[in-house]
Amino acid sequence: MERTKLSEYQAKVLEENFKANRNPDGTTLMLVAAECGLSEAETRNWFELRRSQWRQAEGLPAKLGSVLD
Repeated sequence: MERTKLSEYQAKVLEENFKANRNPDGTTLMLVAAECGLSEAETRNWFELRRSQWRQAEGLPAKLGSVLD
C-alpha cells in the first residue's frame, strides 16, 4: 500500500480519535475515515501503526497477548 500523506487536519482528527479509543470498531473507523476523507483501509492502517508506536513507547509487547517481546 502506498503511503498516504496526511494533512494537519487529518492528523489532528486521527490523533484525537486515537486518544479517545485506541482500538475503534468498524463503525467508528468508517466515521473517522469519512471525517478525514480517507478510505477505511487507510484509516485502519493508521490506527494499526499508531497502536504499534504507542505500545513501543509504553514498553509493551508488539502485539497484545504476546509473551515473546
